[in-house]
Amino acid sequence: MSDPLEGFLAALALQDTGARTSEDIFTGPSQWMPQGRVFGGQVLAQSLVAAQRTIPDDRVVHSMHGYFLRPGDVNLPITFSVDRIHDGRSFSTRRTQAYQNGQPILSMIASFQDEDPGLDHQVDMPDDLPDPESLPAAAESLAGVDHPVASFWANERPFEMRHVPSPLYFSVEGEHVAHQAVWLKAIGPLPDDPNLHRAALAYASDYSILEPILRRHGVPWSRPGIRVASLDHAMWWHRFGRVDEWILYTQESPTAVGGRGLSLGRLYSRDGVLLASVAQEGMVRVPDGSPR
Repeated sequence: MSDPLEGFLAALALQDTGARTSEDIFTGPSQWMPQGRVFGGQVLAQSLVAAQRTIPDDRVVHSMHGYFLRPGDVNLPITFSVDRIHDGRSFSTRRTQAYQNGQPILSMIASFQDEDPGLDHQVDMPDDLPDPESLPAAAESLAGVDHPVASFWANERPFEMRHVPSPLYFSVEGEHVAHQAVWLKAIGPLPDDPNLHRAALAYASDYSILEPILRRHGVPWSRPGIRVASLDHAMWWHRFGRVDEWILYTQESPTAVGGRGLSLGRLYSRDGVLLASVAQEGMVRVPDGSPR
């Protein structure tokens, strides 16, 4: 079994093809996933890395909006084309298209800004949640489970995740509410490159953002016939934080209807600094239209 963190870093180490037409072209590998489809967080992070390669170091990402167009194939590399839409005095805008077999699988637009002083406030982090050390790791929660995906969830992801109140892998414990929290961090140290940590935050933000929809209806990930897929993903970076230190991801779903659900999230450093905000709409289809 390959090291999950090494595979994660390799996926984000895009290769510049040297092609220069009206766009900058990069290529990157796909990480293996048990169901054969590229993880959405991977292609989001790679698309951001591709855009970052065309931006001066002193201008950092503050927002990203992406649409997932087609499922990606983990057996194929991905080509990223970056369009340098705009470079102003304080802001730059880039559009990244991700392709496999000549077909777009993701379209993303991102905005970058010089770091400027200004007004500063934030919504406080909840102070009534357990510390990550008091919660079971995924490997503990899944110990002894005989399921084709359980080993991957437990041992092969580059991020550790600890749910509050409990994970949704095979059951939904407690009250069926449309909110939850997840402590997460990389399973090992990451390089100091701040842009890598921003891209890693985008990667990890896609793991569990739709789970409040499932929790509200008592539907675990293992429900036979369930179909969940990200449709679009928006993210705003507010302040810098390291992703190889514990981050609290608070999540809630204000609505689900028509086979789609919306989830909102906030990512905090352990000492309470609001690092980023997330919004995602996803397709969520459960057999018979409702839980058992």
